Amino acid sequence: MNNTRKKILYVITKSNFGGAQRYVYNLATSLPKDQFDAAVLLGGDGTLNEKLLSVGIRTIALPYFKRDIHIWNDIKVFFALISIFKKERPDIIHLNSSKAGILGSIAGRVARVPRIIFTSHGWAFNEQRPWWQKYFFLVIHFKTILFSHVTITVSHKTKSQIDWIRFIKNKIVIIHNGIKNEALKIKDDARLFFAQHNNILKQKKEALWIGTIAELHPTKDLLYAIEAIKEVAVQFPDIAYVIAGEGEEREKIEKMIQQYNLHNNVFLLGFVPDIAHYLRVFDIFLVSSISEALSYAVLEAGNARLPVVATKVGGIPEIIEHEKSGLLVAPKNKKEIERAIITLIKNRELRIKLGENLYQVVKKKFNFENMLQKTIDIYFG
Repeated sequence: MNNTRKKILYVITKSNFGGAQRYVYNLATSLPKDQFDAAVLLGGDGTLNEKLLSVGIRTIALPYFKRDIHIWNDIKVFFALISIFKKERPDIIHLNSSKAGILGSIAGRVARVPRIIFTSHGWAFNEQRPWWQKYFFLVIHFKTILFSHVTITVSHKTKSQIDWIRFIKNKIVIIHNGIKNEALKIKDDARLFFAQHNNILKQKKEALWIGTIAELHPTKDLLYAIEAIKEVAVQFPDIAYVIAGEGEEREKIEKMIQQYNLHNNVFLLGFVPDIAHYLRVFDIFLVSSISEALSYAVLEAGNARLPVVATKVGGIPEIIEHEKSGLLVAPKNKKEIERAIITLIKNRELRIKLGENLYQVVKKKFNFENMLQKTIDIYFG
């Protein structure tokens, strides 16, 4: 092994704090300081940027580096990446997100970066799009893998969705997401903390709480979740469904809450910093996504010993075994979500059993130390 520190530059498009951003933050802040000098290149100056700077990780912000396709901006980003790579001279660039992947992998080759790693946190062709957009993104992802030296997928399912294409199968490795063993607040303290965000929640301290942590994005399919909660509330009118996260679908969700008169049942808290510490606030955890690579939210719920209802998509079945460590439901099926939640509301013993079983799975198979070491091995080739 080379005794000199390797210079690594993480690249990610958005600077909010979703799953991909948490992945970058955890890696950048946990690499052995005697082996790596880490910096992060990102779009904007959001929560990820703030958190990195607060712990002494250098950041490089590209304000016009954005998720949506914009030809002129993307051309500017591409040439800016080449310039930055040549100036920084990293030994490794680790790319995250679709746009960072394709622009960064080509720019990395042009700038002669010695090692280019790409992590797929989910394929864009799995999202709800017209067929021609799905095909376009399939081609983009193929080229990203081709130009990268190694591509990491965070689940077996994510790998199998693309490794059938010729020339790239041997360039893909699977490293499951892992989480750190976070210190958790007790339930009463967590509820007091959440009640500060919403006056009505103060009146529901003794109610049963269902929780979701998610970006308010179409892929998370929260509208179907709320449709299901509407029916659950008919039988259990005192339940609280608490959504922590922010995003582009907020207005649609607020309109649905108003339309169904669910102000006493559904609560949008926005982004909640360090929410993993407060997860014991919930009695049941819900993931309604139509696409997931490997959900950090499910892993964190497991770490908090919560019973989980989750859609059977992406890598989620690699974490949850149906009726043993959680309840799996079909995506876009509000009836199945409704039935699963009602089953858990009525059966406290089942909630405890599923939560404990999921905790044991997460503890054994999805710990952060394993993920970190496997990733470092990839860096060194």
